Amino acid sequence: MAEVLKLPLPFPIAGSQPKPRPSLDAEQQKKYDWLLERVKGWTEIPSTSKAGPPTDSEKFWLTKECLLRYLRATKWNQQEAEKRLLKTLTWRREYGVEDLTADHISPENETGKQILLGYDKEGRPCHYLNPGRQNTEASPRQVQHLVFMVERVIDIMPPGQETLALLINFKQSKSRSNTSPGIGLAREVLDILQNHYPERLGKALIINMPWVVTAFFKLITPFIDPHTREKLAFNEDMSKYVPTEQMWSEFSSGKLAFEYDHSQYWPALQELCNRRREARWQQWVAGGKQIGESEDYLAGATAAAVGSATEKTATAPAVEGKTAEITASEAAPAVPAN
Repeated sequence: MAEVLKLPLPFPIAGSQPKPRPSLDAEQQKKYDWLLERVKGWTEIPSTSKAGPPTDSEKFWLTKECLLRYLRATKWNQQEAEKRLLKTLTWRREYGVEDLTADHISPENETGKQILLGYDKEGRPCHYLNPGRQNTEASPRQVQHLVFMVERVIDIMPPGQETLALLINFKQSKSRSNTSPGIGLAREVLDILQNHYPERLGKALIINMPWVVTAFFKLITPFIDPHTREKLAFNEDMSKYVPTEQMWSEFSSGKLAFEYDHSQYWPALQELCNRRREARWQQWVAGGKQIGESEDYLAGATAAAVGSATEKTATAPAVEGKTAEITASEAAPAVPAN
């Protein structure tokens, strides 16, 4: 009998590699350079209650790939990309994204209704949603729960990967027959994901859809942008996208025996994410705290920081396709642990 896993998987399997990022053409590079200089010149993040200059953590967030995601999301309209970036920073401040803690979110995840487990064939972290395990009533904390988990997905993305794989199982449970969320909650979540996490969804794989959920998707489809709709796959064989050895056995042809034990999984996930985030922070500090820093450099996959005149030695070379990391004991505390 296979041993039952109760912890998150830290790395993709060998062979699960992100596709190379496309090179920028001359016009795209020009628009990126324009946006980067504009962002570097910001002196104030607008807010009705939390206005002020960009903080170090916000500059850390404003990577080269972040700016490019907003440019792609606006079809390379650099003025619109700048507006959207500012709106997202305002939202992050006012929503309190960096203030969401594992302790505050913990009650929402006691049944394992959201799980980060394994990676797909392109190295995307797999984010499982299990509506049948819903254990709380609709509240602002339910939406905060999703935001918190998306932030944790970003923490564990391997070098070269900036998107996630969303796996949704609408299988009913004894305690939950209606697994469809409310329209209002769904629209709020869609608004947050589409406006503040653009270009983060790589694939969404959805199975066990009862008629009520099918009807629900028809209702919300008008609110999903066409580019996102292209990434949705319904009731397909997930082994086309996720290696069976890293796919939870509750899904499709998955062979990974996993059992959610909140007392083990939740602290292990936070420790893994805190360690990865702290390692990136230390790389950012070592590279000069630059806006527009490379996410690959932050992950330890490249040796030179963006704009450096000489090569900077990475924390450690990537070994066997794994992300180089600074351990929690080696890194001085700098980023607040969630």
